[in-house]
Amino acid sequence: MSQNFSPILGTAPSCRHCGSKLTLTLVDLGLSPVANDYVDPADCTKAEPFYPLKALVCRNCRLVQTCDMLAAGDIFRADYAYFSSHSSSWLNHARTYVEDMTTRFGLTAASRHVEIASNDGYLLQYSMAKGIKCLGIEPCESVALAGRAKGIDTRIEFFGEQYARKLVSEGWTADLITGNNVIAHVPDINDFMSGVRLLLAPEGVATFEVQHLLKLMQLHQFDTIYHEHFSYLSLIAGQRIFAKAGLRIFDVELLKTHGGSIRFFVCHAQSNHPQSPRVAQPLADERTYGLDDDAAYVAWNDSVKETKRDLLKLLIGLKAEGKKVVGYGAPAKAATLLNYCGIGSDFLDFTVDRAPSKQGRYLPGVRIPIFPPEAIFEAKPDFVLILPWNLKDEIKTQMSGIKSWGGRFILPVPKATIED
Repeated sequence: MSQNFSPILGTAPSCRHCGSKLTLTLVDLGLSPVANDYVDPADCTKAEPFYPLKALVCRNCRLVQTCDMLAAGDIFRADYAYFSSHSSSWLNHARTYVEDMTTRFGLTAASRHVEIASNDGYLLQYSMAKGIKCLGIEPCESVALAGRAKGIDTRIEFFGEQYARKLVSEGWTADLITGNNVIAHVPDINDFMSGVRLLLAPEGVATFEVQHLLKLMQLHQFDTIYHEHFSYLSLIAGQRIFAKAGLRIFDVELLKTHGGSIRFFVCHAQSNHPQSPRVAQPLADERTYGLDDDAAYVAWNDSVKETKRDLLKLLIGLKAEGKKVVGYGAPAKAATLLNYCGIGSDFLDFTVDRAPSKQGRYLPGVRIPIFPPEAIFEAKPDFVLILPWNLKDEIKTQMSGIKSWGGRFILPVPKATIED
């Protein structure tokens, strides 16, 4: 097995959790721009930075992780463009979560709910409506201010042990801590978990949703790897990471969000929360797939190349027939997919997105223009490539009108397919 070497230091990088040298490559996606660095028209003639995008596997703790090329502050900036509330299905997911947690753990007006990476208040608004005291922690000013506009107490901060100590000194302890799709974004994962331990009430519960590494690999979801995601978790790795912080995964739930996620239910190691039998099956599934062994990761590397070739073959054939193809969505995963596959405006005339913060700008790297969704009905393309494929059902419903002129959809992963 060839070793991975830091392009800066010339030595194998170390695992962000256990410190072991990283010598196993999951995938090398070449050079890629920062996924959420959308390009303004005034900057379209200027160069933009590209950085190596490689995912490595720790042979000791099995945490999959990218090499650190950028500081978190350079990615999650004041003008961060992802607003969670623009997805109706994600809002429904958040509403259901609050209802379920309130019922299961007996939350009342005397309870305290903290969300780490609270974005624009998409979730805490439902807890606030129940009279629960809420606090959002969000490092990006653009979305944090949107949360404040909803009346949610939102701190513009990066969360870790130091900030957790500050909150505790203010009298904050949380009966429920929520972290949806945040662990992947944390460069110092041990510091983050230490903060969770400090902030969590003695019998409190923290839940963390992450894209499940098992599903990512089974469904060839390589486009969910980008610089913004520092880590990719399995239950195998998750148990080790939480245990080091004095925390315990006492239950898990498998979800369909983001192409297949896992929700960890976490408490203090000595808490009275009983261990759920639901933990055993996902752990067994991961071991059966081979997440404890090197071979599964090596084989996956080849599957990514096959997925790329399948998509290019489909698009080349359609363009050779004179078909018009556009995109739907401008998610971060589009930057990885399109830049790695070399798909620019020669394949996609444009893409659309519901977020006003993205409209009128260009996708990073490939420089495909982003328009409002109405542009699809004006252009009447033959095919619409769904870039946020995890929301395909929602998007196909919104865009069902394309059938009136014979328009069809393309899904890029796990294998490029055409759907009605």
